[in-house]
Amino acid sequence: MKNFDLVIVGVGGQGTLLASKILGHLALSEGCGVKVSEVHGMSQRGGSVITHVRVGEEVYSPIVADGQADFLLSFEELEAARAASFLKETGVAIVNTQVIWPMPVITGAASYPEAPLAGFTQKVEGADALGIAAECGNQKALNLVLLGMLSRHLAFSEEAWKNSIAACVPAKTLDINLAAFARGRALHQ
Repeated sequence: MKNFDLVIVGVGGQGTLLASKILGHLALSEGCGVKVSEVHGMSQRGGSVITHVRVGEEVYSPIVADGQADFLLSFEELEAARAASFLKETGVAIVNTQVIWPMPVITGAASYPEAPLAGFTQKVEGADALGIAAECGNQKALNLVLLGMLSRHLAFSEEAWKNSIAACVPAKTLDINLAAFARGRALHQ
C-alpha cells in the first residue's frame, strides 16, 4: 500500500515528530506525494501530540478526517484510545503498550482507564516498544520499533526504509535505530 492515511499520537518527547519525518522522507524518496501536519501544542511539557501523514499520488489536504486513517501509530495506550475515531473500520492500530499518566491523573483529578484499548473494533497490534528499544541500546528508539511494526503493512522495501532512517537520524545512533526497526519489523509475523 503506497497510498495511505496515518495518524501518529503520543506524548511530547517520545519521538513522534521524528517518526513523521522518516515517513515523509520515505514517501518522497519513493516518488509519492506526501503531506505532514504536526500539532505540537503542549507536547514539550509531556502533553499530547498528534501528527497526520497522508501519502498518495496527489495529496491535497494535510489532515486525515475522522474514520479515514488506514493506520494509527500510537506511542501510548491512552493516546491511542483518544485518537481511535480517526481509524477506519478496516484500519490497524499499532500501539506501544507503555502507560504514561497525563497531568489530571497525576494530580488525582482523574483516573487512568483500566483497559484503554478495549473499545477498539479494529485490529490492534500492541508491543512493549519502550522495552524493546531499551534492549537495543536506547529507549528513545521506541519510535523505530513502531515504524518497524508499521513497515510490514506498507509496500516500501526494507532497503528504502533503512535509507530513510539513515537520512533522518544522527549517524551515531544509526545502529541502535536500525536494530530497533528490525525488532519491530519482526514482531507479529
